[in-house]
Amino acid sequence: MIFLRTRKYIMFWLFGGLILALLRLGVNGAQTLYDVHWLPCPFVDEKVNINEEGHTETKYINREAVLQFGNVGDKSLHPTITFLVTASKVDMRRYLEGSEDTLNCEIRRYSTGGIVMRWPTAGAQDHDAWFTCTIRHTQDLFVITTFLRHTTAAPAQGEVDFLQWKTVNDRDLLTTSAAMVVLTRTPSVEVGFLKEPNLHCQFAVDHKLPNATVEWRLQKHGERSKLFSYSSRTGKSEGSGVAVKAIAAGNVSYKLPHTKKHSEGTYICSVMVPPLYGSHDIPLTLSEQPRVSINVGSTLSMTLGKDQKLICDAEEYYPLDVNIEWYREVSGGSPTPSFLKNVLYSSHRLHQDGTYSLSAFFYLQPSLEDSGYKYTCRVSHKSLLIPIRKSFYLIVTEPDSTMWYITVIGFIIAMLVILCYLLPQYLAGRKAAKKRF
Repeated sequence: MIFLRTRKYIMFWLFGGLILALLRLGVNGAQTLYDVHWLPCPFVDEKVNINEEGHTETKYINREAVLQFGNVGDKSLHPTITFLVTASKVDMRRYLEGSEDTLNCEIRRYSTGGIVMRWPTAGAQDHDAWFTCTIRHTQDLFVITTFLRHTTAAPAQGEVDFLQWKTVNDRDLLTTSAAMVVLTRTPSVEVGFLKEPNLHCQFAVDHKLPNATVEWRLQKHGERSKLFSYSSRTGKSEGSGVAVKAIAAGNVSYKLPHTKKHSEGTYICSVMVPPLYGSHDIPLTLSEQPRVSINVGSTLSMTLGKDQKLICDAEEYYPLDVNIEWYREVSGGSPTPSFLKNVLYSSHRLHQDGTYSLSAFFYLQPSLEDSGYKYTCRVSHKSLLIPIRKSFYLIVTEPDSTMWYITVIGFIIAMLVILCYLLPQYLAGRKAAKKRF
């Protein structure tokens, strides 16, 4: 009886542990950090002055700090600057994935640019101070920026916020509330031609019916062009690529049309809920792997004294830079292959779709000592994790003497036929012709 009861307890705890482990996983199987209590998060402080010429000068100071999650009245867990993030309708932890050691966190002050207005939630004041907390995944899985609201003493009238920022001492605890998050799960994108990538962008605020303005812009060659815009106040949108119906749920992802060469650039997703403005830059680059081929099969048989042109083609790759090398090594591989120096290159060929092609070739006139060597063309390109290799084995033989003997014997037989058969007939015919005359 005791054994059965003990067994039930073991099964209970095993099952409970399994459930907890599943709860810690996201929908897509990635580990979440919803129950994390704190994160190391350096605070980049700013000291702003007006110089003698009337210009603003900013000095940035890196300070040790932590991001702590809890309730109003909690004490600091560490003897350093603590940003205590209290409960709100926006919890940045629900968007985090991975483990704590894969996150890079940074806190900065945020200026509203002179806009003085009360955030539309209970307890907010006109003079609230703002901070941004940006968390990046070390493997580029996501970037999330959270706007933290901190209620402080009223500033002097008429002063711009960054000129009268509250002084933060080394062990201060600042109680904050997360007001808005803006995140992307595509911090950078690399795709091929004629693809339709989805650039992820999402936001959330701590109150309903926010006065939000959403924009997508493309920046390239120092210029910005608007791709899409939407205002919740007017309900009007311009451009395409974003599902307007999804914006109310915070999804402002942008779907590109078929990618072409001019699609490259930095795509900027911005969300403005006054007085806050959050954005993420998403660089998009095109990359197409080369198709590599050589003009011979896996084995090349050549006769001594003959020569052949060997060509290695790298076709339809992007971007332009590619490296093609020919080398040879003894059969079975060699730790130090010998690179060929007599290799010539064609000019880059530009195709209509924007991809390129290049050929590398050399003329081979082998000796008998070259027989058995393995010749390899190696192509390296940005789009390849490892180079592409195409190889062939060379077999060199001496000229076949059998045909020479056959030719000589055939010539002798032909001469004998002429001498023994055709020549007497010819002489007899001449003699008969003389008798007629």
